[in-house]
Amino acid sequence: MVAKIVSGKSIRGILIYNENKVEKGEAILFMASAFAGDIDRLSLAQKAERFNKRTMLNPSVKTNALHITLNFHPSDQLDSEKLQCIVSAYMEQIGFGEQPFLVYLHEDTHHPHVHIATTNIRSDGSRIDIHGIGYRLSEQARKSIEQKYDLTVAEGRSLDNFPKIKPAVYGEGPTKKTISNIVTAVMKQYRYSSFPEFNAALKAFNITTDRGAEDSVMYQKRGLIYSILDDNDNKVGIPLKASAIYAKPTLDNLEKRFDKNTKDRKVFREELRDKIDGVFNGYQSITRTGFELALQEIGVTADFRRNEQGRIYGVTFIDHGTKSVFNGSDLGKAYSAAALTRAFGERDILVAQLDKTLEKTPGKHFTYKDSTEKSHLEMTQKTGYLDMVLSRSDQGFMQPTIKKKKRRKKLQQNL
Repeated sequence: MVAKIVSGKSIRGILIYNENKVEKGEAILFMASAFAGDIDRLSLAQKAERFNKRTMLNPSVKTNALHITLNFHPSDQLDSEKLQCIVSAYMEQIGFGEQPFLVYLHEDTHHPHVHIATTNIRSDGSRIDIHGIGYRLSEQARKSIEQKYDLTVAEGRSLDNFPKIKPAVYGEGPTKKTISNIVTAVMKQYRYSSFPEFNAALKAFNITTDRGAEDSVMYQKRGLIYSILDDNDNKVGIPLKASAIYAKPTLDNLEKRFDKNTKDRKVFREELRDKIDGVFNGYQSITRTGFELALQEIGVTADFRRNEQGRIYGVTFIDHGTKSVFNGSDLGKAYSAAALTRAFGERDILVAQLDKTLEKTPGKHFTYKDSTEKSHLEMTQKTGYLDMVLSRSDQGFMQPTIKKKKRRKKLQQNL
């Protein structure tokens, strides 16, 4: 079992991504905990409001949403009851057993996997510490569950569409070794054509490199230092000089690779464009968060860059499948940060949602008693979620405006 935990500042994007998968028939709402009434009859806005009420108990906590994925080997023997037990045991062992959470079973890849949406704000308003939760709790839970339920051991294997390099987590191991291993792997394996592209690839693994201020001695001498990033992209720990890393990822050595990488990555340009087009073609409207999550599912990281005023001015795409890095404008004008920003909408609306009628499939439901009592849904059939578009808007959700598919036409003109 491979467990991956990604923290965020909003539960909305996580829910939209998974509900859209349900609408496409690629996932089902599999389990729920601490939700009232018939969960499959709740709209997306109502589900989000359940989480929002919890997070508003402590509005000072900005990083309050978790998107957890549990990935299983195709050979693992899993039925509904066993999978429920595994998810419940995992959430309990990482300290989220009493939290409200929704579990979606995805069926769009060759290996079974579930996505879990939850929050780290308790019912009393206190915050669950998620710093280093991967090495502190998740790894131990994974090993225990693998042994108890006879699952394929995760060590030594990786899953398709996911980076094979393990992202850095400060405190999980020696800082120097962690930085050295990741920087060396990215330097040698990925095809980047500039210093910003190399840095974007490093950022995908929670590492960054810095030349210092332009008037500094380090900048004048073309020096580089490498640091680990926390969940909020802040540098943590002691930085490491490029000269202290065995592969010597100095600016001079990196620049020697730029020309060769520019030529080598050309054959993967159209493949990446197709992946991005595929995401846009599946939606009538899509938010930036929805876009990033959809790309992550197929092994692509979109790194949007912001200036000091918070305005997006650039984007870099890292395709972990082909190990190729492209600045958006290098793929074409339609893939630049400016063009993408104009194309994003306020809601994630699948193309199929515009023509589908609302259908509800009767299923087994549970009764909610209080916010701390856990309840779970059994396996259900595919459920329609057109009410996400048609139902009245709750707090934080605007009624969608149907627009013509300008984005898809624009992409086709640039092909």
